Amino acid sequence: MPLDPAFLARPVAHRALHDRAAGRIENSRAALRAAVEAGYPVEIDVQPSADGIAMVFHDEDLKRLTGREGRVSDLTAAELGRIPLLDAPPEETIPTLSEALEILGGKVPLLVEIKDQSGHMGPEGIGVLEAAVVAALKGHEGPVAAMSFNPHSVAWLRDHAPDLARGLVSYDYKHPDEAAIPPERRARLAALEDFDEIGAEFVSYGAKSFPSAALSALRRRGVPVLCWTIRSYTDIPFASLHADQITFEGFRP
Repeated sequence: MPLDPAFLARPVAHRALHDRAAGRIENSRAALRAAVEAGYPVEIDVQPSADGIAMVFHDEDLKRLTGREGRVSDLTAAELGRIPLLDAPPEETIPTLSEALEILGGKVPLLVEIKDQSGHMGPEGIGVLEAAVVAALKGHEGPVAAMSFNPHSVAWLRDHAPDLARGLVSYDYKHPDEAAIPPERRARLAALEDFDEIGAEFVSYGAKSFPSAALSALRRRGVPVLCWTIRSYTDIPFASLHADQITFEGFRP
């Protein structure tokens, strides 16, 4: 399924329209509501609960956003739903994808990033989170797409949810956190060499990794390109040379 043009019409709010100073934490209900009110397409992240529910949360670990020790995947959806987010009102706990969909109500386009579960963009753990996302999206009205850094996740969507637009997330893979990935694999991921084989239909690429010859080649083929993450007006012109739309945070473009 091709990416809906609605994703290219307006800048995409990264982890929803969050603002910690205003008590709207990334991927929170308040950030989702703010994005709907402003009319921005929304990008959110999902991690799996212990009972296989897609939770709207970026990190594998709970510490940064909740102050608690432990991993998201070690707790059930009900347990996670009782954990407050830091610097937010007490009712702001970790939402499920289904709750996020209810808030959005199909009013704005939704881009779901399925987080890698292998630790090295490998095939381990593929299927559980992807299936939970597809189940939650069943019956959802409005433009929606899913994407992942892990090509195996995108390939799973190709095989099991062909009607869901799917994209590959990438960048230059020069960050120290990627040390667990062999250098040759990092080079392949950065060069988007898996794009055609996995049936990807769009790309979301790190703006700090522009320019990219591989990305330019895909754009010449008409492949839609988003970029992440733009944090100021001054970065928009350069990003616009290499991408069809930006994903943003920290300001309102």
